[in-house]
Amino acid sequence: MSFFIENWTLFAVALASGGMLLWPTLSGSAGAGSLNASEAVRLINREKANVVDVCAPEEFAAGHVGGAKNVPLAELEAKLAGVVKNKTAPLILVCASGMRSRRAVAVAKKLGYENAHSLTGGMGAWRAASLPVEK
Repeated sequence: MSFFIENWTLFAVALASGGMLLWPTLSGSAGAGSLNASEAVRLINREKANVVDVCAPEEFAAGHVGGAKNVPLAELEAKLAGVVKNKTAPLILVCASGMRSRRAVAVAKKLGYENAHSLTGGMGAWRAASLPVEK
């Protein structure tokens, strides 16, 4: 028992780190609205998903998913309805790393696009999967 009392900080750190590792699973937000590259390809090919790149125009010009439309994140709320008319069709949001596209999913869902998804890892994951990139 004295071991536990003398090393209480180690146990506190272990419990805190374990809790942080389990939080995404327990909260139900792990992977919610996100796709890996192969799942995105399946949606594009089989369900004719719309792809919207939320990067800045310079990043979009450097390389993007084939057929993607560029709507920067800051303009998404104002311009998404004009770019993607069908709110029931799958919508894949892409950025460089997947961070902005996760925020974009929240904006799209707020606008009524319930089938909106973020490409996990963004263009980095797309390139790592050796998938084609348009310039």
